Amino acid sequence: MDKFKSVKIASILGIIGNIFLLIIKSIIGFITNSYAMIADAFNSAGDILSSIMTFIGNKIANIPSDEDHNLGHGKAEYIYSMLISVVMILTGCLVLKNSIVSIFKYKEYNFSIWLIIVCIITIIVKFCLYVYTNKIAKKHKSLLIKANSNDHRNDCLLTTLNLIASLFSTINIYYLDGIVGAIISIWMIITSAKIFKESYDVLMDKSISNYTKQKVYEIIGKHKEIKKVQHFNSTPVGYQYQISFTIFVDGNLSTFKSHSIADRLEKEINKKIEEIYLTVIHVNPISIEDKKV
Repeated sequence: MDKFKSVKIASILGIIGNIFLLIIKSIIGFITNSYAMIADAFNSAGDILSSIMTFIGNKIANIPSDEDHNLGHGKAEYIYSMLISVVMILTGCLVLKNSIVSIFKYKEYNFSIWLIIVCIITIIVKFCLYVYTNKIAKKHKSLLIKANSNDHRNDCLLTTLNLIASLFSTINIYYLDGIVGAIISIWMIITSAKIFKESYDVLMDKSISNYTKQKVYEIIGKHKEIKKVQHFNSTPVGYQYQISFTIFVDGNLSTFKSHSIADRLEKEINKKIEEIYLTVIHVNPISIEDKKV
């Protein structure tokens, strides 16, 4: 199964799983008046949007480049992600406010065995989604699915805190419910802020990491015909990069041979470095005097 289909299936499973969790969390949260469960329900709503964005982003990102979009359509995913992150930050702030109020003005909520059951169901569903998406992320080296996989893992931990709060309510410790609700909402704000920053960096054409750039230079260094490299630039294309640079070769080489060196290097970089979507190399001749410099 190719990368596009794998990511598509993973996002659909995420949407279905999170819709199911949102429904049962909302029902039990409002019946029992549990702030922690209600906050967890909002978190599931955010996860639904995240899965939808993964689905849409994956679909748009795989549209081939055309005359109007020479570098493809990968950045559309980040435009939507930025908008969603803003909504989730505002939602997280609202839940945090209500949770803090409940810590100091807490009231007994109606404990139900369903609070425990919903927490256990959530942990099981999220753990299964984590195992599945983590496998896909490793197989296809997809940063998009890796982020979703980490989100499923983190939700397991957060719901475990919710489960602990529910168990403590059986011995009349109710303020912990508000504390857990606050923790979950803070987590929502932090993760949403990270999504916003990641989207902003891509849309503002953040350059490739120094680690990846060094990997490119290591490959270039193996080609002894290349005497010098200048004008290294990178442009994000979705969750990959297009890079360009100028290589200097012996001016006595024929035009065909010098450009063959560039062609081989382009293919090698694109093949060996997953983060690189496209490599464009300009070739310039270098004189004997330049080589001595």
